[in-house]
Amino acid sequence: MKQRQSHQFRLEMTFRLAHFLGPAMAKITFTQAIQRHVACPPTEAEGRTVREVLEQVFAGNPLARGYVLDEQGALRKHMLVFVGGQQIGDRTGLSDAVPPEAEVFVMQALSGG
Repeated sequence: MKQRQSHQFRLEMTFRLAHFLGPAMAKITFTQAIQRHVACPPTEAEGRTVREVLEQVFAGNPLARGYVLDEQGALRKHMLVFVGGQQIGDRTGLSDAVPPEAEVFVMQALSGG
């Protein structure tokens, strides 16, 4: 819990610094497994949350939206999103913070045993 609070504190300080420095873009990468089904080249997008960043990406790629998000706009069960190496916690609202210049990875979840 303390590590999560420390991470949130660092994110907040990053946002405050970004306010003074101007906008920075997050880098979004879709894994090869996803790209076998729908073209999603690496791109950059602006936004403070996973939802804002993905909305920018999907505005130009609606096929990717349908593959990654369900009809209610939540992350599909077979998908995972990582921001800065940490898996997001809000799969429904996608409200997890995306600091400036973060790396966002979108991938398929592995299943089976």
